[in-house]
Amino acid sequence: MRKLKFIVSGGGTGGHIYPAIAIANELKSRFPDAEFLFVGAKDKMEMQKVPQAGYKIEGLWIAGLQRKLTVQNMMFPFKLISSLWKSRQIINKFKPDVVIGTGGFASGPLLQVANSRNIPTLVQEQNSYPGITNKLLSKKANKICVAYDNLERFFPKEKIVVTGNPVREDLLNIENKKEEAIAHFNLDRNKKTLLVLGGSLGARRINQLIEKEIYNIVSKDIQVIWQCGKFYINEYKHFSDGKNVQVLDFIDRMDLVYAAADFVISRAGASSVSELCLVGKPTIFIPSPNVAEDHQTKNAKAIVDKNGAILLKENELDEKFETTFSNLISNESLQKELSQNIKSLAKPNATKDIVEEIIKLIK
Repeated sequence: MRKLKFIVSGGGTGGHIYPAIAIANELKSRFPDAEFLFVGAKDKMEMQKVPQAGYKIEGLWIAGLQRKLTVQNMMFPFKLISSLWKSRQIINKFKPDVVIGTGGFASGPLLQVANSRNIPTLVQEQNSYPGITNKLLSKKANKICVAYDNLERFFPKEKIVVTGNPVREDLLNIENKKEEAIAHFNLDRNKKTLLVLGGSLGARRINQLIEKEIYNIVSKDIQVIWQCGKFYINEYKHFSDGKNVQVLDFIDRMDLVYAAADFVISRAGASSVSELCLVGKPTIFIPSPNVAEDHQTKNAKAIVDKNGAILLKENELDEKFETTFSNLISNESLQKELSQNIKSLAKPNATKDIVEEIIKLIK
């Protein structure tokens, strides 16, 4: 069989990058001789994370539109023209068999060019409410893999396949990594561990909450791993005490941090929700209200409605957090119920199912 070539595009946040890497890794395991090229946005985190995963990446000069009049918005037409031109160059030179988009601004021009050349394209949408890039691309994409039901109002029904979201392969079996996790993070094995996740870029409101509650949490004999995000690390790193609190801007070994965690406080981005379903930890979701159509709340409610997690909105935190958290850590039957229910919603074969759809598109 001839050597296959795949272009994968997605980025801006970990929620777009890690699904893209998971898909590439699965394709590589099926086709060890295949060639891969990632395409991202210059100056975004994919330009660092993708090479760390062992893949080549090209950067486009592209960014999204802001909600107010800015210099960046005035530059957008020039960035779009530049990105379309470079996308044509990339596709002409690489000659991919299939182009895969996982969301983010860079996937827009790239898949647009691929569609115009009749190169098969697959769009992977992580959220319950799609971003504008994927909505536009869906019109000409060959296949759209989604994680939630009822997306026919956004995408052509005949193209949709419900697969779930790709997750990192190393999260599939974390049960036997507890001891390694305790050693890696230098934890006290006799204490429960709270993991706080604000997403790859951080979440100001969650950081403010933990800043306010940290001493109360630690007083309950709980140790904390607090991922505050790169934008906030200088503001909160002084809370690291080398004993009960670790403040990190980013966590590379998510498999180990999930293995270590007894409870999780998290945003409700699609990738985080999918990962938490897989690892089955008692979770309090605090969705970001500052996203399109409040889709993080919808992501969380899909789990909460099945009694798989607890949902607290940002405007409820001051009133309800302390009582809700205390009830969770003291109620073992609630912990067990949440763990079992959220785990039952996992789709561990999502990556493999998406790759099956990609294989069908190969000419």
